[in-house]
Amino acid sequence: MRTIRGAITIADNTENEIRENTITLLTQMMNQNQLLNHEVESIIFSVTKDITKAYPAKFARELNFPDTTFMCLQEMDVEGSLKMCIRVLMFINTPHHFPVSHVYLKKAAALRPDLAQKNQDVTL
Repeated sequence: MRTIRGAITIADNTENEIRENTITLLTQMMNQNQLLNHEVESIIFSVTKDITKAYPAKFARELNFPDTTFMCLQEMDVEGSLKMCIRVLMFINTPHHFPVSHVYLKKAAALRPDLAQKNQDVTL
């Protein structure tokens, strides 16, 4: 079992923004790590308190994860922290050993400046 982290920000608290950005983030995490859907055991989503229109897991199901379990939580509300942010902790079970590629997109790239160059090459 291994884990992959990711995060993305949304522009507005709308169901469509949550959907589009959840799918973008998960797709990039899968692509950058060359994962197959059945290798994803579970995904925990956390969102900042200003995201209230939909659960990200609702849209993750559109990506056809056959046996993956999902859970959504509210992120801690820390003073000065990034707003409008969806974070992901993906648990994978794969026989392949590879260097994990964590994905931080849009304003969430500020959470991991050490990964900024790698993720800035991703077209959104």
